Amino acid sequence: MAEPAPTSPLGPWAAGALVFGSSGAVLVVELASLRLLAPYLGLTLETSTLVIGLALAAIATGAWLGGQAADTRPPRRLLGPALGVAGAAVALMPAAVRWAAEAGDGTLLLTVATLAIVVPAALLSAVTPMVVKLRLTDLHETGSVVGRLSGIGTVGAIAGTVVTGFVLVSLLPVSTILVGLGVLLVAGAAVVDLAVRGWRSLGGAAAVVVVGALAVGVAPGGCDVETTYHCVVVEADPVRPDGRVLVMDGVRHSYVDLHDPTHLEFRYIRAMAAAVDASYAAGEPLRAHHLGGGGLTLPRWLAEARPGTRSTVSEIDPGVVAVDVERLGLRTGDDLVVRVEDGRTGLRRLPDDGRDLVVGDAFGGVSIPFHLTTVEALDDVRRVLAPDGLYVANLIDHPPLAFARAEVATLQTVFGNVALAAYPDTLAGREGGNLVVLAGDRALDPEAWQEALDARETGWEVLAGARLDAWAEDAEVLTDDHAPVDQLLTPYE
Repeated sequence: MAEPAPTSPLGPWAAGALVFGSSGAVLVVELASLRLLAPYLGLTLETSTLVIGLALAAIATGAWLGGQAADTRPPRRLLGPALGVAGAAVALMPAAVRWAAEAGDGTLLLTVATLAIVVPAALLSAVTPMVVKLRLTDLHETGSVVGRLSGIGTVGAIAGTVVTGFVLVSLLPVSTILVGLGVLLVAGAAVVDLAVRGWRSLGGAAAVVVVGALAVGVAPGGCDVETTYHCVVVEADPVRPDGRVLVMDGVRHSYVDLHDPTHLEFRYIRAMAAAVDASYAAGEPLRAHHLGGGGLTLPRWLAEARPGTRSTVSEIDPGVVAVDVERLGLRTGDDLVVRVEDGRTGLRRLPDDGRDLVVGDAFGGVSIPFHLTTVEALDDVRRVLAPDGLYVANLIDHPPLAFARAEVATLQTVFGNVALAAYPDTLAGREGGNLVVLAGDRALDPEAWQEALDARETGWEVLAGARLDAWAEDAEVLTDDHAPVDQLLTPYE
């Protein structure tokens, strides 16, 4: 004889706990997914839009189907399996995504990422309508039951967001967060399901969680350090024994020679150094401020090549600073001060006319944070520069270089003189890559910069004057009100 399904209503505290926990778990999955995918898709607006869109689609699907299922089957029999399978899926996420990325097939990665987000989020979202069904014992209190549980679910989602963003990500690797959440969900499923079918019903889900935890240890794509914002790897240069490459979210951000700060490996760094060489007397100490730290290659070079230079650095990620100190030999002091802060807010702290040089080299993936590209941000750069000071910035773009043209047009709105350097094929829009822009109210010397670029063997070309005006054409000027940096960076096929 089949076991009869329990029909007693769910207690209010148990109902609240289930809705609160499942709703919070959805947001933990969503935020952790952004971190998990960043090394492969980049930490861009498009990646955030993809993850948020998938999560919302899963929430809608889960709520719809969960409500239908609650009307056709006993909800108490469904809650445990929903939580258990969701826990197993969450625990498998890190290994599944990293193995898919290692395969090198973008379609496979997107498929696995979609399933990894949608399956657990939909199952967790199905919990609320099932709980509502169990709590409804009187049609006269339908509104209060639905409203109360909806409010509890929203509070749970807020809690999941705050705890993940402010606590978990700063303390734990993303793999630990997801596997740990999987364990909690399976444990919760066991408690819910114990009265219905006993522990035996969750053996499969628990086994999957164990497999997921073990798979994380052998899955490819691990980080040396998971910081608040990045998956960080420090690679040794096989050719240069003291060379180290700082890789963040799969992008080579900085190269540091541990014993020779004057060795500048990346061409864009050599181009920035060439701009400084062409603009200031050899060895002259400078007052510099750097937007973005990375491996702090340029501040180290300035300290060595121009003794007495005083640099301040705004680096938003404390984990990157820790890697610089522990793995890349960074030593700070009165002449090199690193502040853990956003670049834009850091600018506001600086006095007027207090810097000879401001360096822009802040990136999230391959995108400059939009709020550092606008007229308003550059007005602040101009404010902190001395009358003869200069702003030099690294840009990355793809054909047709819509972002680089827009940034040049924006700089021309703020500063009296602007020059640009890059590979000739990049300037012609035939290929993407780095570009370095130089701006100030003082007269620039494009010929001297070209000579310095040639001396550093960059192979780059300088554009200035009428040629640069024609290159920028009628590009959009970026403002705080409208700066679609990520969209401008999207290459045309």
